[in-house]
Amino acid sequence: MTSAIAIRLGAIAAFVVLAADQGSKYWVLNILDLPDLRQVEILPVLNLTMVWNQGVTFGLLNGLGSWSHLALAGLALAVVVMLCFWLRKAETAPAAIAIGAIAGGAVGNVIDRLRHGAVVDFIHAHLGEWSWYVFNVADAAIVCGVAVLILESQFRRRPKQPDQPVKSEA
Repeated sequence: MTSAIAIRLGAIAAFVVLAADQGSKYWVLNILDLPDLRQVEILPVLNLTMVWNQGVTFGLLNGLGSWSHLALAGLALAVVVMLCFWLRKAETAPAAIAIGAIAGGAVGNVIDRLRHGAVVDFIHAHLGEWSWYVFNVADAAIVCGVAVLILESQFRRRPKQPDQPVKSEA
């Protein structure tokens, strides 16, 4: 696959994820008004629950101070720049799409940090007493993108290397 095709696929994936993420957050904040409702049961195993995440994944690094949202946004943007370089070298369509999804999700969460000082999380999966962390569309895209990259790297067919003759030491 050429780098132009990889870049195009990655850019489309990034745009779709970013649009879905920001659109869902707009809906949750401005139309549903979830901050006032706090929680809405969708299914017996799925709620919309309002959480302002000032940390990173699973709330890690939460409460680092008033500057943390800027530091975390800067770190995420640095990761996006590295992902753009990686995207140019993507060898398969699934890898290019996954890298784009990760980048789009990261940018979506950076926008939240810069606009609100925290990331808007609202998807809450649970089963009885078991509860998963509250997350958003960007988080889901990042996790799925990483999973695709791991699976793709493990199962991708690599060109067979010709057997190397064994050198004998005489």
